[in-house]
Amino acid sequence: MEIKAELLKPYTDDERENFIVQQNHKLGYVIEETETSLQALGYTEEEKQAQEQERIAMLSLTAADVERGIYQAKGMDFDDIVALVSANPVSGLDIKALKIELKANNFYRGNPYVDAVGSLLGFTSEQLDKFFETGDYKTLVDEVTL
Repeated sequence: MEIKAELLKPYTDDERENFIVQQNHKLGYVIEETETSLQALGYTEEEKQAQEQERIAMLSLTAADVERGIYQAKGMDFDDIVALVSANPVSGLDIKALKIELKANNFYRGNPYVDAVGSLLGFTSEQLDKFFETGDYKTLVDEVTL
């Protein structure tokens, strides 16, 4: 955790109370008292969101998990995806680069090809996040069709 605010000693009881109310009660920071100060520790909402986005981007599945999930959700394998991208130049995907990506042992959620192919297959970003979080292909199936 980062120090977000600090109240150096000596401080009055009122200063201490105001610091705790502002930093803990209003902003949600953890308060720690050291020998020299009161410290407000924590992260802003923006920092928490950035950390969560980074965590999601680093989620990974094996190539087999991804291909199996797509097959179970859409009845397509990687060869079908290459054919779909080849037939759909509007997607802007480099077919040779895609073929290289599809040979990877692991797929990371943060890889831009995951979003591009997922979008082409009709998956939302939220569905892809859940799929990489759980490995469950059912997250890729439109809830209406369940």
